[in-house]
Amino acid sequence: MHFSRSQREYNLEHCEEDKNVEIKLRTFGSEHQKKALFVVVNACSSKDYMNNIVGVCFVGQDVTGQKVVMDKYINIQGDYKSIIHSPNPLIPPIFASDENTCCLEWNTAMEKITGWTRGEVMGKMLVGEVFGSCCQLKGPDALTKFMIALHNAIGGQDTDKLPLSFFDRNGKYVQALMTANKRVNMEGEIIGAFCFLQIASNELQQALKVQRQQEKKCFERMKEVAYICQEIMNPLSGIRFTNSLLENTDLTEDQKQFLETSAACEKQILKVTRDIDLDSIENGLLELEKAEFLLGSVINAVVSQAMLLLRERNLQLLRDIPEEIKTLVVYGDQARIQQVLADFLLNMVRYAPSSAGWVEIHVSPTLKQISDGHTLVHIEFKIVCPGEGLPPELVQDMFHGSRWATQEGLGAQHVQEDFKANEW
Repeated sequence: MHFSRSQREYNLEHCEEDKNVEIKLRTFGSEHQKKALFVVVNACSSKDYMNNIVGVCFVGQDVTGQKVVMDKYINIQGDYKSIIHSPNPLIPPIFASDENTCCLEWNTAMEKITGWTRGEVMGKMLVGEVFGSCCQLKGPDALTKFMIALHNAIGGQDTDKLPLSFFDRNGKYVQALMTANKRVNMEGEIIGAFCFLQIASNELQQALKVQRQQEKKCFERMKEVAYICQEIMNPLSGIRFTNSLLENTDLTEDQKQFLETSAACEKQILKVTRDIDLDSIENGLLELEKAEFLLGSVINAVVSQAMLLLRERNLQLLRDIPEEIKTLVVYGDQARIQQVLADFLLNMVRYAPSSAGWVEIHVSPTLKQISDGHTLVHIEFKIVCPGEGLPPELVQDMFHGSRWATQEGLGAQHVQEDFKANEW
């Protein structure tokens, strides 16, 4: 810093000190050694014993290193501002907060997608005022998730691709993914958070729209299924009550068997109405009940479910079932086994040629004594009919399809796991 003569004389005469004056000094030497030196100088007057000013005293400090760092920081800050606030479409929407979640940055891209200018949001709380009042968030938990991500970033824990959906100033719905990172100063201390938004492309937004429509349709179907299951329960309770009254009357042996078959079918219906969780069905997660039951009761319940269709198609049902099987007590899930066998029998009845006129159930048991004294029973069920039987594409859907094209395929794969779980 240079002073004119009059200014220097004035300062000395009035004993005024010049403090923290930055002086840039030029060095001499070889070309590659020519570097500037920066000195911060304090100047004061020098006096004799009569208190007369006789000179000037300079006290200086070399601040070249600090000056270089500060200049770099200023340049970086300038570059940062030019990048952040560039209207270039490649610059993503960016906003920043201090350690108290107040808005410290709101770039041009944020102004564009929200409709709120930088001046309108600067200094406001990002949680509640900016996102919540200015930009209304979608969903009851969205504000909580946004607040947690912001505080995590301020605490040093970054968040990547958090779904953030909100309404802009004009009520337009905006879907984005937010990445939140910590902000640090020159000493490496965390002083806030930087947040970047990734806006979904038109193709992705269209895909998300289709997905929402499918989810809505699936939800409506689930409501219908839940309604049907609820409505089935009411008359089913009436049937169960009526059967309980009949059990207390004088019944013949045939009538007792009819009631037993009816009760077995009721139990199967009750089991099905509770299986409304389609995700569990697709994943093969079905809860099994294990209890002792007569295999003959299962066969009677299965046959009863196919009798009306057999009569309608004028088909005869043939049974090749050993007598000892009918009185065999086994252990497993009775309702599930009935469901499996009834599905397979009804499918065969539907596709059996009516001109030939028959469907046959063949049961062959194999007993095996195991080491702990128990007997392992392996029972093979065969359901056959003349002609070609089930169509190959239906068999493929029933046993090998990952997505079902037919109701028969859904029913078959729904209960296939029961055969694996119920080993007698």
